[in-house]
Amino acid sequence: MPAKSQAQQMAAGVALAAKRGEISKSELRGASKDMYDSMTEKQLEEFAETDRKGLPKRKSKG
Repeated sequence: MPAKSQAQQMAAGVALAAKRGEISKSELRGASKDMYDSMTEKQLEEFAETDRKGLPKRKSKG
């Protein structure tokens, strides 16, 4: 499943880095912390590898 916004893609990348031990879990905030806790490494890879071109900066509400 691809990310729906640039912010979501970046948060997944940070959460993935924490899953892999590249950064500390304590550095996570907000969406990346939630993603770390609720998603597998494979799911995070799918979100993080989404091309940002054409994605909105933030997902619209509604």
